[in-house]
Amino acid sequence: MTAVTDATFADTVLAADRPVVVDFWADWCPPCVGTSRHLAELAEEFGDRLRVVALDTDANPDTTRAYGVMSLPTMLVFVGGQVAGSIVGARPKNHLRLAFARHLDT
Repeated sequence: MTAVTDATFADTVLAADRPVVVDFWADWCPPCVGTSRHLAELAEEFGDRLRVVALDTDANPDTTRAYGVMSLPTMLVFVGGQVAGSIVGARPKNHLRLAFARHLDT
């Protein structure tokens, strides 16, 4: 998974030519560890159809605040530079797979 920052968020996420899942996480968040593992596996499964990136909320407070992230982990799905979906809290991998697949062109 690619790491994004406040400085790279617009170019990496908002200007992307495909759906992007942003994993908002922090080192102190135990559920974030399992979620990050699931997301890395799903990134491989989806390949070029979906991009998955991670944003450390402690190191990047501007983006975290801008999108109102209050709980971790939070995953926002961006399509065409806009938030098209969100998942708050740890979820099973299959739940994440199905949620993200809804945002892909069929």
